Amino acid sequence: MFGDLQRSRVIAYSAAFIGLIALGSWISVPIGYIPFTLQTLFVIMAGIIMHRYGAIPVLLYCILGVLGLPLFHNGMAGLGVLLGPSGGYLIGFIFAALITGLAYEQDSKLIRIGGIVIATGVIYLFGVAWLMYSLKLGFLPAITTGVLPFIAGDAIKAAAAYLIGQRIA
Repeated sequence: MFGDLQRSRVIAYSAAFIGLIALGSWISVPIGYIPFTLQTLFVIMAGIIMHRYGAIPVLLYCILGVLGLPLFHNGMAGLGVLLGPSGGYLIGFIFAALITGLAYEQDSKLIRIGGIVIATGVIYLFGVAWLMYSLKLGFLPAITTGVLPFIAGDAIKAAAAYLIGQRIA
């Protein structure tokens, strides 16, 4: 354990990304049931920088928020946020970071871009499924509420994450 550089990086990067995702949650614009935040930028960046280990800070972020730290959008905390309309997106963040991370373990630009696109789609998939369940919405109202207003912003955040990732790598 002593002198394990990889483990030290994972711990340090995890702390940094938990803080960045929390910071991104404070930059929030309410749009219906789901706020527009910068969290997805940092979730994807966690996968880009930490590869498969990028899921660790996102999972810890969700756990810490459920345990009562005011990390979710606008300083909210607790299990109620996870069970509320935005809960599906928060769970989707974990898988999105993992997918992005696995894609970034490959050298292909196409796989990396595809990983970011698929990761964003996974966030939407979890979010829409949870909106349909928690709010008893049909498929089209859930898409209209939980995807369409966010596509342009998420495309910009995904492109920004890719460009930042190129600069860092």
